[in-house]
Amino acid sequence: MSISIADPDRLEDAVTEKTRVIIPVHLYGQPADLDTILDVAKKNKLRIIEDCAQAHGAMYRLQRVGSYGDMACFSFYPTKNLGALGDGGIVVTSDPDLAKKARLLREYGWAERNISSLPGWNTRLDELQAAVLRVKLRILDEQNSRREKLAQFYNGSFRGADLVLPVAMEETTHVYHLYVVRSRKRDKLIDFLRGRGIGALIHYPVPVHRQPAYRERIHGSGSLDETEGAAREVISLPMYPELTEPEAKQVVNAVYEFDGGRHD
Repeated sequence: MSISIADPDRLEDAVTEKTRVIIPVHLYGQPADLDTILDVAKKNKLRIIEDCAQAHGAMYRLQRVGSYGDMACFSFYPTKNLGALGDGGIVVTSDPDLAKKARLLREYGWAERNISSLPGWNTRLDELQAAVLRVKLRILDEQNSRREKLAQFYNGSFRGADLVLPVAMEETTHVYHLYVVRSRKRDKLIDFLRGRGIGALIHYPVPVHRQPAYRERIHGSGSLDETEGAAREVISLPMYPELTEPEAKQVVNAVYEFDGGRHD
């Protein structure tokens, strides 16, 4: 059994005898509270698989995320901070045994050609995607820096807006895969922005513990008030390295116009 939980304060209570793995999710580009997670994992002899799908290049205490757990998974979906031209991903580990098993699983379970020593899949990254990623990797830090500057611009501009803004944890580098705010009038705000030609999305409108497929599979999933409250209010505003400052200003002005105010 694995655990993925948003609130570190509830992590210890969520651990059961069946728990074997903790999956910290570095959501939106913000590193998870790894000190707490590592401590719980050590006390309970648990494995850690980091979900770094949205956190390419993010750092926690001067160390890259993905290097803390037993394994880590990165997505190369085209919209990610490091994205390919199609679907793709990578699993990383410093454990030779886990690396060997991952290599078997990615290609039919073949230890030798045409002989499956365990059930596997065909999940190899093709050479074209790898070539694209090698080139884009060179500018990952530069593009992450651009995302951070845009986030700082938003944060400063939205100080007077009726929004809850994202806050980067101390001793972390937030890479802002998404710029997610909270609004008590979320649905009306989205409609207003779209009417102004500004794209805004709701990422994860239904929490995992409310998904029909997982309701009975997640320990303690009866009610997670903070998670459910966030799902009702989160809104992703435009965030990508190519976004210009004039375009970002249009987003800011539209939000203030929705609030009935004006931003100078």
